[in-house]
Amino acid sequence: MSQSDIPNIQELSTEISQLHQELQLRDQLVQQLSQELFRLVKGNANFTPPKSEPEIDLSQLQALRDQLQAVEQQVTFYQEQITSRDTEIHELRQSVQELTDRSRMLEQVVQELPQIYRRKFEERMTPVRDKVTKLQRENRQLQAELQSVSYRLALKNRYTNHGGIDLPTFPRSEVAPNNLSAPQNA
Repeated sequence: MSQSDIPNIQELSTEISQLHQELQLRDQLVQQLSQELFRLVKGNANFTPPKSEPEIDLSQLQALRDQLQAVEQQVTFYQEQITSRDTEIHELRQSVQELTDRSRMLEQVVQELPQIYRRKFEERMTPVRDKVTKLQRENRQLQAELQSVSYRLALKNRYTNHGGIDLPTFPRSEVAPNNLSAPQNA
């Protein structure tokens, strides 16, 4: 339902209430007129319609019938409009109810989304955590093996190169024996 439909519904509702009021006002006027006419006729025993020519009475009667028919047509038209508007209002109310229900459902889904995302994230993270734990365990094992191998290699190199003793190595240089100074005794 668009926002432009809401003012339209309000306008239709206002128009329907105005039509109901007009119809009630006409009904009241007809009722009052019939009561007044009855009171006048009943209160005046001497009341007899003036004798007139039948042609005038017939023309007046026909005019009244035409007016009555026009009023009946208007009433029928208004009743059709009221029925049509009532149907439209009923359909709009149903639509509003359906949209309200859908809105509530969507609000509930939106409220549940964070929990759903957390659960899905946890489900996805479990294998990742397991793999990280496994990789860390393997890394520690490999580090331990590397240290063990490095230590054994260092020991092996030490025993094979130096015969078991670590002796310093000095660079060899060709030095003439004349350059060596002998200790002098005084």
